[in-house]
Amino acid sequence: MKSSSAEQKEKPLQWWQLSLLGIACTIGTGFFLGSSIAINMAGPSVIFSYILAAIGTYFVYEALAKLMINDPQKGSFRTYAKNAYGRWAGFTSGWVYFLSEMLIIGSQMTALSIFSRFWFPNIPLWVFATFYSILGLLVILMGPAGFDRVENMLAVLKIAAILMFILLAVLALFGLLGEGDTETFRLPRSYDTLFPNGIRGLLPSLIYGFYGYAGIEIMGLLAVRLKEMNEAPKSGKIMLFLLAVIYISSIGLALTMVSWDTFTTEKSPFVTALNQYNLKFVPHVFNGVFIIAGFSTMVASLFAIIRILVTLAEDRDAPAILSKRVKKEIALPAILLTTGCITISIVLALIMPGRIYEYVTTAAGLMLLYNWFFILGSYGRILKMTVMTNVKRILGFSLVILGVFGTIFHPTSRPGFFVSLGFIVVIAIITLIMKHFWNKSNDDDSNRSTLFTKIKQ
Repeated sequence: MKSSSAEQKEKPLQWWQLSLLGIACTIGTGFFLGSSIAINMAGPSVIFSYILAAIGTYFVYEALAKLMINDPQKGSFRTYAKNAYGRWAGFTSGWVYFLSEMLIIGSQMTALSIFSRFWFPNIPLWVFATFYSILGLLVILMGPAGFDRVENMLAVLKIAAILMFILLAVLALFGLLGEGDTETFRLPRSYDTLFPNGIRGLLPSLIYGFYGYAGIEIMGLLAVRLKEMNEAPKSGKIMLFLLAVIYISSIGLALTMVSWDTFTTEKSPFVTALNQYNLKFVPHVFNGVFIIAGFSTMVASLFAIIRILVTLAEDRDAPAILSKRVKKEIALPAILLTTGCITISIVLALIMPGRIYEYVTTAAGLMLLYNWFFILGSYGRILKMTVMTNVKRILGFSLVILGVFGTIFHPTSRPGFFVSLGFIVVIAIITLIMKHFWNKSNDDDSNRSTLFTKIKQ
């Protein structure tokens, strides 16, 4: 495949650079705060959620990486969906992804504003939301090189924060942080202590495990820049392995420090675990980490949806003007449309009742996983399957389905599941309407071609 002049300007990536960018695009508030919700649902068995989610995510990423090796495409998963199932699939995949990411960005902006008010309580939320929006867009306007530098720096900071917690937790377990609640330094030794809420508690927590690894779609969009495309699977394998080790060890240590029912959904498990040691700097450090994590994943989402908008426009599934670039690498019309959508999303986040908007953003998160079905399905249709690759594909389908339908088993996530179905129905109806126009356009093109042939004769 020939690269466009814009793509040629993008600096080629080594496999380890893609891994680092993947970590930057993945570790966000979905882990730092979402893990508390998962612990409340599953108790100590939440560890299995993160293990199963890591396995399922790798199967999906491996499928995407092999599709990239076979045919590198800047449109990544939506291009493969189109090639595998037809134009309707590329259209649906692209717009489902765009809509879900826009809603999530609004939620992230609101969260970033709330975290910032920890230090500046008198400043209105909309001021912070506007500031972070402008800052994020400036990073995008810096081009690929600026995006890489910012995301790599933020990835290092996020990893350092988690490693700091792990170090403090180990010191606490050895009694080097002072007197804590030593009675809770024990591991579950029975089914009831490991699964305090049973399997019905484990299943809904699985979605938060997947949220912790969500970001492989962005890696797919970045993988087209790899210097050696054959190293794409290795890059994802290393990234997911490191994330799994970091997630499982940090959550596991937190669960050994305090009883699982001590954690609340309003506070990070790492802050809760360290609260008993009266470390004055902990709330401030982790508040800064939440801001860094949320901003980093927000910028990654901005990059992804702008790239998707451009490829939709190039395939005539969005207005053609959205594919126009300034200085051959800045997709200014797509950035302007995204800015408008961000504004709407932030306003919705600020004016809608909290619980309703929470359901909407949960639904948007689920819609990201619906695109994983397209990835696995495209993998099976485009590439030849061996017995082992087909087994892994089926296991990937099964784990993602388990994560999606597990949300039905808990009142916190159940409304989001049904809202996500509503979004899918609306997008399906729009796709059917568009298919009518595509068919009419194809008929017109065919008639013009026939007329032109007759005239020549």
